[in-house]
Amino acid sequence: MRSERCEKCEVNNMVITYLLIGMAVGVSLGYLIFKYRMSVRVKKGYKEADRIIEEAKATAERIKKEKLLDAKERIQKMRDELELEMKKRRSEVQSLESRLLKRQDNLESKEAKLERLARQLEDKDKDYQRKSQKLNEMIKAELEELENIASLSVKEARELVLKRVRQESEYEIAKMIKEVKDEMMNKAEKEAKQILATAIQRYAPDYVGEITVSTVSIPSDDMKGRIIGREGRNIRTFESLTGVDLIVDDTPEVVVLSCFNPLRREVARITLEKLIADGRIHPARIEDMYEKAKEEVAKSIQEAGEEAMFKVGITALHPELIKLIGKLKYRSSFGQNVLQHSIEVAQLAALMAEELDLNVDKVKRAGLLHDIGKAVDHEVEGSHAIIGAEIAKRYREKPDVVNMIAAHHGEIEPLTPEAVIIQAADALSAARPGVRRETVETYIERLEKLEKIATSFDHVEKAYAMQAGRELRIIVEADEIDDAMCEKLSYDVARAIEETLDYPGQLKVTVIREKRFVQYAK
Repeated sequence: MRSERCEKCEVNNMVITYLLIGMAVGVSLGYLIFKYRMSVRVKKGYKEADRIIEEAKATAERIKKEKLLDAKERIQKMRDELELEMKKRRSEVQSLESRLLKRQDNLESKEAKLERLARQLEDKDKDYQRKSQKLNEMIKAELEELENIASLSVKEARELVLKRVRQESEYEIAKMIKEVKDEMMNKAEKEAKQILATAIQRYAPDYVGEITVSTVSIPSDDMKGRIIGREGRNIRTFESLTGVDLIVDDTPEVVVLSCFNPLRREVARITLEKLIADGRIHPARIEDMYEKAKEEVAKSIQEAGEEAMFKVGITALHPELIKLIGKLKYRSSFGQNVLQHSIEVAQLAALMAEELDLNVDKVKRAGLLHDIGKAVDHEVEGSHAIIGAEIAKRYREKPDVVNMIAAHHGEIEPLTPEAVIIQAADALSAARPGVRRETVETYIERLEKLEKIATSFDHVEKAYAMQAGRELRIIVEADEIDDAMCEKLSYDVARAIEETLDYPGQLKVTVIREKRFVQYAK
């Protein structure tokens, strides 16, 4: 049994050995076959690479030949163009050289002629000197003979003749100057009248008088109670904000706004119309509408300034000057609207400058700006003409225009004829029948003085002349002054008004001290 098992084991070992040998031989053969195949593939790769390299070389050679041919063609083309250009330049140089040769020949011939003329002139000069010397000898002899005859020297005779000629000519010149002066004065007066008449005939503006009250229509009389408000709080707030007197009387469906300042009155009118249209009237709403109305009026001022520029026909004004021109829409002088007056002066002056062949553009510009100082003269001390000139100078207007503005009331000397034309046009616009009302201007000045007196005191925030100048309302700084000082302030203001102003009847001075505390519930 043991021997059989040994034999089986030996057989198994032999089988395993043969299998291992077979496997080793298979692996070796596989490796040899793989290596052979790989060598074949490598050879094929080398051949393919050589073929690609050869093709690339052939392509590069072909491209090189093409580029060389193209470069040769371009070089030949440039060479041909250069040769043509050289031929053209050569022909131009040859023609120029021929012209220069001709010009040189001409110059040589002219030089020869000039030399001949110079010799002739030299001969004539010598002959002239001989004749001049001979003539001087003859004149000297004649003068000696005349001195012997007249018993006067040449110097004495000359002085005598000059004295007689001077006396006669002085009389003749004076006579001539008087005749020319009289003639020119008559002619100038006639021409001036004709120019003014022509300008007035060509300019025919519409004129609307300024008033000091505005009426606002309301949908019904029930609205009057809402405007007044509980215990009058709405009307008090409205008058305090706007500085305008709101008159609510028995006139059906109408309320009246009274104020001498047209700008304030316009803001108040727009505010009231907005409140009526909205229907909600209370102090907070009044303040909101007042701010919106001020914005609308500011926009209206800008539009008025631009419209005035368009009417006059000028451009390129500084934006601040345009705003100041627009403000003149709400300013009047002796009842005459200052903006309309400025437009009228510009147009009249332009017509006169056109008749006199002067600078029309400068005259238009100065005419429109000549009263610009009235837009701020309540804020700045001094004459409106000087203030306006300073404003124009600040915004880089030309010196001629600045002089026309400053000189239009004769406060400084006019430097140009255009400045004199502005003076004439200003006087002409103001002197038209019916254009100004002295009483209105005096009334406005009185109200302005009232407010100025009030604002001259310390701790006064605002001051408004109300009730056609019969009441002065003063709003003070609540944190800076107490109730006792308010009473003293009203007394001091009343005494100052009595000492400095003349006014009809009596005038009520009201000092308002108010503190507000506002919170919002969210």
